[in-house]
Amino acid sequence: MTENNPIRVMLVDDHAVVRAGVRRLLEQDTKITVVAEADTGERAYQLFGTELPDITVLDLSMPGMGGMECIKRIVARYPTAKILVLSMHENAAFASQALKAGAKGYLAKSGLAEELINAIQWVMTGQTYLGSEISHKIALQTNNNLSDPMQVLSAREFEIFRMLVDGVELNKIATTLNISLKTVANYQTGIKQKLEINTPVEMVRLAIRCGLIEG
Repeated sequence: MTENNPIRVMLVDDHAVVRAGVRRLLEQDTKITVVAEADTGERAYQLFGTELPDITVLDLSMPGMGGMECIKRIVARYPTAKILVLSMHENAAFASQALKAGAKGYLAKSGLAEELINAIQWVMTGQTYLGSEISHKIALQTNNNLSDPMQVLSAREFEIFRMLVDGVELNKIATTLNISLKTVANYQTGIKQKLEINTPVEMVRLAIRCGLIEG
């Protein structure tokens, strides 16, 4: 990309202050321009179709369908979409699931200033980018042969698991993800079987052990 043809970025985060900070950081680079902002996954999906940004910088934790589901929907309709996750979650499971959903990169917000522009340029070349902290954690997990139970779940199952752990009712999950209540119930059964758990308490304990929520 040149200054006359900059990288077009869409920012997706439910916090306006975060979006403003990221915009200021990106626009210090003349080779990048922010063309759209969204505060929900639903809005991001709509804007993507009209703006067709080169890169979407997206948070995972948002009201409504959330970042993971947003990634799935955008990539399903626009297979060449380049999505870079910028998340507060410095957890290998979140990174793995985001990539499984179709993201091309994952960066923790703690590494924002140093890595974001580099990550955008990297993803633009068609390569996958993992932030240094996330890469380190995945490498440690691999080297120590630590099994991550979350790896057995699909991206959709992982998102539903997180919602169940947060205490979201099945009918609300169905509405948010635009699927039937029966489908959600089937997912819940499948998740329990895959993770070999039976009760909500066991589900929460597993989420704590995997670092998805704080104990």
